[in-house]
Amino acid sequence: MSKLNRRQVLALGAAMPLPLAAPALAQADTRPVVTVAVQKISNTNSLEPLREQSNVGERVFLTSLFEGLIGRNYQGALQDEAMLATSWKRIDDRTVEFSLRQGVKFHNGETMTAEDVAYSFGPERMFGPEGMRPDLQGQTMRTTAEITSLAGKSLPPEVPAIARRMLPALEKVEIVDRHTVRFVNRTPDVVLEGRLSRIGSEIVSRRGFESATSWLEWARKPVTSGPYKVREFRADSMLILDAHDEYWGGRPPIKELRFVEVPEVSSRINGLLSGQYTMATDLPPDQIETIERNRAFEVKGSTILNHRITVFDKNHPQLRDARVRRAFTHAIDRQAIVDALWGGRTAVPKGLQWEFYGPMYQADWSVPKFDQAEARRLLREAGYKGEPIPYRLLNNYYTNQVATAQVLVEMWRAVGLNVQIEMKENWQQIFDTSSQRGIRDWSNSAAFNDPVSSLVNQHGPNGQQQQMGEWTNEEMNRLSVELETSTDRARRRAVFRRLLEIAEREDPAYTVLHQNATFTAKRRDLKWQAAPAFAMDFRAKNWGG
Repeated sequence: MSKLNRRQVLALGAAMPLPLAAPALAQADTRPVVTVAVQKISNTNSLEPLREQSNVGERVFLTSLFEGLIGRNYQGALQDEAMLATSWKRIDDRTVEFSLRQGVKFHNGETMTAEDVAYSFGPERMFGPEGMRPDLQGQTMRTTAEITSLAGKSLPPEVPAIARRMLPALEKVEIVDRHTVRFVNRTPDVVLEGRLSRIGSEIVSRRGFESATSWLEWARKPVTSGPYKVREFRADSMLILDAHDEYWGGRPPIKELRFVEVPEVSSRINGLLSGQYTMATDLPPDQIETIERNRAFEVKGSTILNHRITVFDKNHPQLRDARVRRAFTHAIDRQAIVDALWGGRTAVPKGLQWEFYGPMYQADWSVPKFDQAEARRLLREAGYKGEPIPYRLLNNYYTNQVATAQVLVEMWRAVGLNVQIEMKENWQQIFDTSSQRGIRDWSNSAAFNDPVSSLVNQHGPNGQQQQMGEWTNEEMNRLSVELETSTDRARRRAVFRRLLEIAEREDPAYTVLHQNATFTAKRRDLKWQAAPAFAMDFRAKNWGG
């Protein structure tokens, strides 16, 4: 066998085809996994805003999962900003037209159109058969059978109830073209844009909703347009979100976002300091200094558009008399609570309102003054003899909740009120009517910049307090309707003041304790800002490490 010399070997090699180059390795995804320890993820074990109308729900699904036509500037003062609509305009007192953002991708890869927007506000997803609106074109009424055939699922009764409270006079959503819709009200409404910016008005994928085999399956893995999408939701335990890399607002900065339910404050703090959690939420102010002694960590937060309140059930024998409820309101030293439990990091507001309301804000209003003598006088006049009144609350669902309750009970006792704390495990037990209800803890948020969003929304004729059968007032209900439908701005301002007089002073439905505040601890090297809201923003413009 002949041997090839060196020249022949080189020549042969040059003549042979070169081997294919090795494929380039896929670029590694170096985005972080972020774990947030929260007090609670959801009150309803669902992620659907039309049912999960809560502070804890707002934190996990707003900005991360769900988006509306109108958004909020969470790095500013919560001003309106374009979200899934690029612009909007008034056609008349009953009609607002929206131009939709083009190229928005849902989590299932579908592109958003006007059909998805109209469907999001339709009977199948929102109002249900009992709250029928005209169909999406405003021509015919759909029957229960037709809705069932379209959606294949029934809505929990809370969903249409909340929808009617949000949009009590919505007549129809007209599809003008593929990227334009009009919302038409049955009555004039100067705050229709605000209603369409609040929680519950988010846009969903019609295909995604109809593809779910049940409402609960949908509500635990909704198909929306936000920067993150649901991978796994374990009720009362954990929510795992993955980056939605087709997000219209740019590639999300976090690969995997985890919300972990950790009820105890100490456990959230210890997990943060040990590196188990990236962030820890719902921290009481007295823990801020302790955390920040470790220079690797810092606490972010501020007051938010939410007030802590106590709410009265005037069906209770001792609370039927408005003078007893008025005594409750005068017995509270609110500033002492702010100073002692909040270290002065929040404030006593001017009733159930915010400067956010602009011209509607009543700057000369105030909460009932701390006046023990007046409280005792009212109780004597009402003939109150020290009968027990139950006070239902959860275990620190709200920051400092138990400590605040204990202080309140002592303040009430000082004027002769016999208030007995009843600890409950969940909201169902708080609202339960199998035993006598008295007072309970709650909070009230400004969903948009008008008192319709707070006072009327929670305490008016369609509000949750009246739906729960705790309180009602004929004048309040009549004026609430006027506030919702009047276009006379001076008259609306006068009506709002009268509503405050009724609900806070004459026939108290509630009493405001203090403005709420939220505080979140994190590693100092993470460039993240807390919003003046419960919502946590993990979009690209609010993240860096």
